[in-house]
Amino acid sequence: MTALGIHCFVPPYLLAELARRGTLDAGYVDACLRVDTTFRERRGPGRDGGTPPRAGDARWTVHTSDGSERLPGEPVRREGEPATGDEAVDEAAAGITATLDLFRDDFARDSYDAAGAKLLLTVHYGRDYANAFWDGTHLVFGDGDGRVFRRFTRAIDVLAHEFTHAVTEHTAGLVYRGQSGALNESVSDVFAICLKQRVLGQDSSSGSWLIGEEIFVPGVEARGLRDMERPGTAYDDPRLGKDPQPAHLDDYVETSDDNGGVHLNSGIPNRAFVLAARAIGGDTATGAGRVWYDALTSGDLTPTSDFAAFAAVTVAVAGDHADAVTAAWEGVGVTPGRSSTTPSPGEAPRPVAGPVVVRRSGGIVGQVVEGAIDPSADDDVAREVRTLVDRVDLTAAAAAYGNQADRYTYRVRVGDGDGAQEVDVPEGALTDDLRRLVTLVLGGR
Repeated sequence: MTALGIHCFVPPYLLAELARRGTLDAGYVDACLRVDTTFRERRGPGRDGGTPPRAGDARWTVHTSDGSERLPGEPVRREGEPATGDEAVDEAAAGITATLDLFRDDFARDSYDAAGAKLLLTVHYGRDYANAFWDGTHLVFGDGDGRVFRRFTRAIDVLAHEFTHAVTEHTAGLVYRGQSGALNESVSDVFAICLKQRVLGQDSSSGSWLIGEEIFVPGVEARGLRDMERPGTAYDDPRLGKDPQPAHLDDYVETSDDNGGVHLNSGIPNRAFVLAARAIGGDTATGAGRVWYDALTSGDLTPTSDFAAFAAVTVAVAGDHADAVTAAWEGVGVTPGRSSTTPSPGEAPRPVAGPVVVRRSGGIVGQVVEGAIDPSADDDVAREVRTLVDRVDLTAAAAAYGNQADRYTYRVRVGDGDGAQEVDVPEGALTDDLRRLVTLVLGGR
C-alpha cells in the first residue's frame, strides 16, 4: 500500500509529494487530507438554500477549536473587541477585517453574500493541521505541521483566498472541477493578491504576485505557494519538489486528480490577470480587479464556464481596457469566446469484484494519497473491506458531487479492466461505511 494525497488551500498534489518524499509522515498527511475531505463537500448557505449567519452587530467572530475538529469551536474575539494575545486569533481578526473592507470599499459588496452575512472563523483547527478551507459556513485555519508549514493565518492572502471562494459560491457558482474549477481557484488568488497589495501599499507595477508567501517555515526553498506572475516557479525544494503549475494553455494539465487539476491549471488564468493588471496599470484592485469582479458578478457566466468563456466576459465588461484584457488572455493562449465544454463526472459502471483502490486528492495544497487492498486476501482488513464494498452505494455517493473549494475528493475504484467501477466521491458525501472503507484502504489512518 502506498500513501500519496490532500485537498484545501494547500493543493493535494503538494501534500502527496511531501508524503512521497518522506518530508512529512504519511499518516500525518493522511489525517490532514481526511479532515479536508470531511468538510470540503459540505454544501454552504445562500445558493444551496441555507441561511447565512446574521446574529448580532459584529461582522465577524473568531473561534478556536483548541486542536480539535469541532466547528466553529469556542468564540474568543468579535469585531470591536481588543486583541487577545493569541497570534492566530488576532491575525484572523485583522485579516477578515481587511478583507471585508476591501470588498466594501472597492466593490461595494457587503460580505460574501452582498447582504451582510456574518463571518464565522475558526483557528487552531485540528492537530497541527496543514491547511485552510471554506466549507460553506466557516473559514477554517490550521496551525501547520512546523516542519514545512507554519500557521495559515500568518498570510493575509490565505484568508482572502478562502473568503473569495464564498463570494464565487454566491455569484457565478463556478463548479469546482476542470477549467471552471481552475477559474474558481484563480478568482480566489486574484482577490487575495488585491488585498495583499492593498495592505502593503503596492500597485500593479511594483506589487507582489506571490500567494502564501508567509506559510513556509524558514529554510524551505519556497518564495510562496503560487506565483501568479510566473506560474511554476514558486518553489523548488528537495522536500517539496518543483512547482508544477503551467503558465500557458499549451501546457494545460489533463488529470483526474484534484478535481481535474484545479490548483494546477489555475496558473493559466492567474498569469492572464497579472498581464491585464500590468497593462491597465494603477491600483490592482480598482483596475484589473474591478474588471474581474464585474465579470464574476455579471450574470453572464455559467457554473461550467471555461477559460475562454470567462475571458470573453472580462473583455465585455472591461470598457476602455478591452484590448488590454484581450491581449492578456491571448498571452496565455486563451482566445476569448472560443469555448470548450468543462467535463463533468460520468456515470459509474456496475461494481465488480477485484482490488479496491482509493486515491485522495484536493485541498489548498493539492496533495494526493493513494492506497490499494486485495479484498480476496485472508486477513481481517480484507474481510472488512469485502463487507463494506457490498454495503456501500458508490453511485449515490458520487451523485453528491458539488462545489467544494479546497476540499478533498476520493476516487474509489473496485475491480480492474473495462468492468471496474470507478467514481469520485466528495469529502462531505462520505457515509460512515464509505469513510471506514477509504480509511482502511489508505492504511487505517
